[in-house]
Amino acid sequence: MNKKIWATSPERKAALQAIRNQFTGNTVEAQRNRLLAALNRFAVTTFEAMRYLDVYYVPSRIKELRSAGVNIVTHWRMVETESGALHRVGLYVLETGG
Repeated sequence: MNKKIWATSPERKAALQAIRNQFTGNTVEAQRNRLLAALNRFAVTTFEAMRYLDVYYVPSRIKELRSAGVNIVTHWRMVETESGALHRVGLYVLETGG
């Protein structure tokens, strides 16, 4: 039996959905704003950004944020999807300080 390595709690889903509702729209700017707002609170997986922040192609938004000078580090995690399959996804962490 596969073990869930990373799961999104109901409280975390609610927090991500609140961020999505704060930054409405489908423009890349709105998606970047949602993603950055979430990263300012906690690390976010590709899966979470797609499902709960409505960011369509997360790696592109991460690349754009990095190009704008935001220091984001990628770690890898295994995430179980709704179908029960495990997928390797990025876990994005906003690095602060120096």
